[in-house]
Amino acid sequence: MATERYRTRTAPDGLAIVQELVNTHGLPGHGADLLAGLDVARHWLQVVAGHWAKVHGLEPPEVSLSAADLDALRELRTVVREMLAIPPGRRSADPFRATGAVLPRAQTNLVSDERGRVAMIPAGTGANWLASAVWSEILLAQHDGRWSRVKLCREPRCRVAFYDASRNGSATWHNVRVCGNITNLRASRARRKEADRGAQEGH
Repeated sequence: MATERYRTRTAPDGLAIVQELVNTHGLPGHGADLLAGLDVARHWLQVVAGHWAKVHGLEPPEVSLSAADLDALRELRTVVREMLAIPPGRRSADPFRATGAVLPRAQTNLVSDERGRVAMIPAGTGANWLASAVWSEILLAQHDGRWSRVKLCREPRCRVAFYDASRNGSATWHNVRVCGNITNLRASRARRKEADRGAQEGH
């Protein structure tokens, strides 16, 4: 799992697959880009798809990737990453009020059981299946309020996706001890440098 490398809180249930996709990016000291090559990407997709299926009580989907599929996965990662870069308070939460050009992103099947419960089942295989699962989970999270809890770490050199489980939803770093300390240290040095410059100008 990509997110485990960063020792941060994982999003609940199926929403974790969205966080997983974003966290496939490489970061020095934590690991390489998991979408850099077919073999690694195929293994990652097999693991994450199996985890998603287990959470929902479904059979794992077929996992197969081509070079074109790999490009599609990277593009999907970029799009979702850009969505998470939008501050939570400015993200759209209404599934029926999409603005701008409406682009075909994925396909799902709506199914029901004998108790009248309706569920969305991602369609396709490989990269197409992952896109369907990711967009389905984002839609559900937008509807129930969890989408605002999925964030990118504020540290510019990190940008790990994490799930904010704080009471007031105010967390800004994927790991306070790591990125929080780095940011605070950088700010402290900047203030000290500014104070030294002011002292020199005073003399």
